[in-house]
Amino acid sequence: MEKSMSNPISPRPPNRGNLITILSIDGGGVRGTIPAVILDFLEKQLQRLDGEEARLADYFDVISGTSTGGLITAMLTAPNERNRPLYAAKEIVPFYLEHSPKIFPQPRGIFGSMGTLVKVLNGPKYDGKYLHQLVKGILGQTRLHQALTNVVIPTFDIKNLQPVLFSSFMVPVEPVLNALMSDICIGTSAAPTILPAHYFENKDEKGNLKEFNLIDGGVAANSPTLVAITEVTKQLVRKNPDFFPIKATDGERLLVISLGTGSDKINHKYNAKTAANWGLISWLFHDGSIPILDAYNQSKADMVDFHNAVAFEAFNSLDNYLRIQDDTLTGTATSSDAATKENLENLVNIGKALLKKPVSRVNFDTGIYQPIPNAGTNEDALISFAKTLSDEKRRRERTE
Repeated sequence: MEKSMSNPISPRPPNRGNLITILSIDGGGVRGTIPAVILDFLEKQLQRLDGEEARLADYFDVISGTSTGGLITAMLTAPNERNRPLYAAKEIVPFYLEHSPKIFPQPRGIFGSMGTLVKVLNGPKYDGKYLHQLVKGILGQTRLHQALTNVVIPTFDIKNLQPVLFSSFMVPVEPVLNALMSDICIGTSAAPTILPAHYFENKDEKGNLKEFNLIDGGVAANSPTLVAITEVTKQLVRKNPDFFPIKATDGERLLVISLGTGSDKINHKYNAKTAANWGLISWLFHDGSIPILDAYNQSKADMVDFHNAVAFEAFNSLDNYLRIQDDTLTGTATSSDAATKENLENLVNIGKALLKKPVSRVNFDTGIYQPIPNAGTNEDALISFAKTLSDEKRRRERTE
């Protein structure tokens, strides 16, 4: 049954419990395989507690994702014919393994590589046709307001030069944002130089028309965690009845899991001596990457993590904020579009290894993720978070 546009909030709102729960997934192309492994583990822990039918959308008040994270968000929250999530978390990794090579077909041989270079200089590296067909086939006519929990997906409008936030919370006040989830996913994934920008029009129930000229949501927020928290804070300030009487200053009541898609911060070869001699071409293309975008996206993600860590520490609730990120990637694993069988399998292994790594937090001085003493592994933390999420769900159910 389609959810009413006037009430897109999840069935058991946070005013019936103690916590506001947020899941955030970064952008990163094929590196979305890494958080997909983490999500599979988390959902399995929830199923151990609450049964095989448990799904992540049942436990989070908000799920937010940028670019590839936006696609995962839609997969986890769009309803099937039984009004349950289209995908279980365990199905996302196989989805990436199957479809990534078709979304990002790899060049073969020296002539293929030369052809790719010519393509990049004259247009997007990939035409996006397979991605568009795939996403439209999966999501069909599903619109934003039909998501099974609140969804926040950032994009960027290249015509107006401003972010466009597709948020379930905004649908009642700005109905023209109630777009097809397929258009939203294609828009947030339209990485400059990689995939073509996405144009579409949308009408609200009164016939008001709005056009969208979208590129990758990473331009606005590659790590959408802070965007999701801001959307929640707006509901508290406006005394949304599903959140009231929680106060905007009740930061200790937030529970946030933020998943990165990996970076090569530690192993990067950029430095001021070489960059001092770069011109436009080198800033846009150097050693198989795009330095200006790497710097832009990484700095934004770090600033979000800095802000969140400080804010949760100020509220004495650091245990309620979990950021899982690997900043030690090397070689092909750092690419957003290296969709070879070998690299995709390597990304799966990186995700599995990340589960075994210690819980870490960004050092404010170095910018490097450092283990937190006596905090256990990411696996341990997710098991603990799963118990907290299950308890919160049960608490809300008892108040119905």
